[in-house]
Amino acid sequence: MKELTDYILQFGHLNQQQIDLIVKKAAVLPLQEGDYFSEAGKIARQVGFIVEGVIRVCYYTNKGDDVTRYFIDENNFVVDLNSYDNSIPSSEYIQAVTNCRLIVFSHANWHELSGTIIGWMLS
Repeated sequence: MKELTDYILQFGHLNQQQIDLIVKKAAVLPLQEGDYFSEAGKIARQVGFIVEGVIRVCYYTNKGDDVTRYFIDENNFVVDLNSYDNSIPSSEYIQAVTNCRLIVFSHANWHELSGTIIGWMLS
């Protein structure tokens, strides 16, 4: 969790109580190469912070071609924000390109943190 708190502290101050709350609300999620963090047709339900590895955002064309839109590497957040914010099915896949370790927050925990820590929201 230190990677996440170090990252957040670049943008402002957190007191120990806030750091403890973040740690309490977070979980570690290992992904193997090829695993999906989020899938097309499903509603994104969690926000992740990439501690180790590389993630790609991709979609499939009507002809079945696999198209990578972009990659996300370590020390960045990952979420299908449109799906997550609007509770609509995603049109893209978020997939591990390498073995990854993420720190993840459920929708409920993320919103609890945003109500407690000023400036917490992504959007």
